[in-house]
Amino acid sequence: MEFTVKQIAVLLGGEIQGSKEDKINKVSKIQEGEAGAISFLANPQYEKYIYDTQATAVLVNKSFVPKKELKTTLIVVEDPYSAFSTLLEEYQRLTSFNKKGIEQPSFIHGNTTIGEDIYVGAFAYISENVSIGKNCIIYPQVFIGDNVKIGDNVILYPGVKILQNSVVGNYCTINSGAVIGSPGFGFAPQADGTYKDIPQVGNVVLQDHVNIGANTTIDCATTGSTIIEAGVKLDNLIQIAHNVKIGKNTVMAAMTGVAGSTEIGENCMIGGQVAISGHGKIPNKTQIAGNSGVRGNFTEEGKTIMGSPAIDIRDFKRIFVVYKKLPELLRKIQKLEKEFLNNQ
Repeated sequence: MEFTVKQIAVLLGGEIQGSKEDKINKVSKIQEGEAGAISFLANPQYEKYIYDTQATAVLVNKSFVPKKELKTTLIVVEDPYSAFSTLLEEYQRLTSFNKKGIEQPSFIHGNTTIGEDIYVGAFAYISENVSIGKNCIIYPQVFIGDNVKIGDNVILYPGVKILQNSVVGNYCTINSGAVIGSPGFGFAPQADGTYKDIPQVGNVVLQDHVNIGANTTIDCATTGSTIIEAGVKLDNLIQIAHNVKIGKNTVMAAMTGVAGSTEIGENCMIGGQVAISGHGKIPNKTQIAGNSGVRGNFTEEGKTIMGSPAIDIRDFKRIFVVYKKLPELLRKIQKLEKEFLNNQ
């Protein structure tokens, strides 16, 4: 797949400084650029590479002023990182997502509605009363359960399982091994020490532009819905329990677990290996540092918290300064104790 610098600039709404007709056929890091590649400069720490890069073109922002002569063509845009992301999306669409048709062997129940320009890979299984929108890509070995509704332009990678009654919005991407709608972890303790299963009869709702990482699981609600709102991005290996609600444009890193009936606000950023206890509330724009343990409710928006139990990051840092001094303080106390005993 090959494009001219001019074609890319038109796609990104950029201004060209250099040759318009040079050919681009790959993308690369700026420090690994080679002829035919396009890269980007977003972080000033990487500016040193732009003067020696062999990349044919580099995306830069409008404030960039070269300090010496360049060998590469510049495409000037508002936000190089976002522009490069747009370019990668288009590249991926043209090179990877051009599959169409239904491969065999696969199974599609007769009572299923399928939109135009869909791809269904071999060994996929689509159950009864399923609705799938247009321009969807369903890779091999995907399972879609009864009564599932899937919007337009959805990508389901190999091995995805979407269980009964789940709803997937438009432009969602679900990566390999993810399970949407698995039964919630609900058991009632009995007098004899055993546990009685609580049927999980709700569903999972993914709104538009949600991205789910590989081997992430989202449990269906006991009743009602587990809701992942528009624009949420979940990394690999995340566990979302029943009746959780995650607000718009929240991002969550790998190996995080969210217990049942938790409400997470919009535009939150949650680091890796965070444990969030059940029935709590996390306000909008909260940032949670990795390895934190979050308990109870927080009320003030825009806070950064860390630790276990998680507290305001400023308090955590003050406490940690004291914590690092504990060995020294212990030695002083032991010395004072020894001196006191010797003076008795």
